Amino acid sequence: MHLILRPLLAACLVAAHHADAAPEEALASTIAALDTAAFAAFNDCASPGKLDEYASYFAPDVEFYHDLGGVTWTRDVMLAQTKENVCGKFQRELVPGTLKVWPIKDYGALARGVHRFCHFKPGGVTHPCEGQAEFTMLWRQQGGKWTITRAFSYGHGS
Repeated sequence: MHLILRPLLAACLVAAHHADAAPEEALASTIAALDTAAFAAFNDCASPGKLDEYASYFAPDVEFYHDLGGVTWTRDVMLAQTKENVCGKFQRELVPGTLKVWPIKDYGALARGVHRFCHFKPGGVTHPCEGQAEFTMLWRQQGGKWTITRAFSYGHGS
């Protein structure tokens, strides 16, 4: 239950804080906060419970498109690949100022930005960040809960 409530609480806190802001600004703030929270869990996914927390931000039938890795059609497959290829190996950073958000009427929001990846060295220290790529995520708001239903990561190595 704790993992299910975390994305909802993050969205509610951000929405309440930005109640006086224009709807577009409030939406952008909400999605930015959700992106930050989701990828904080992703970056620490080797720790107990963090992979499950990361999972709570994705729909069970999420489609994840990666230009180098191909397509995954479910959250379970995506998480298995994350556990094998990411946890304890690298972390993701959002490039400041690159996140853009657009509302999708009666659905949620589309978010696009640039992220880069930092590889861990033994002892938890990271190498300088490299591996920059673009991303697009389709967020659905349903019953007060936000989840990612489609994710794209592309432009690796360009």
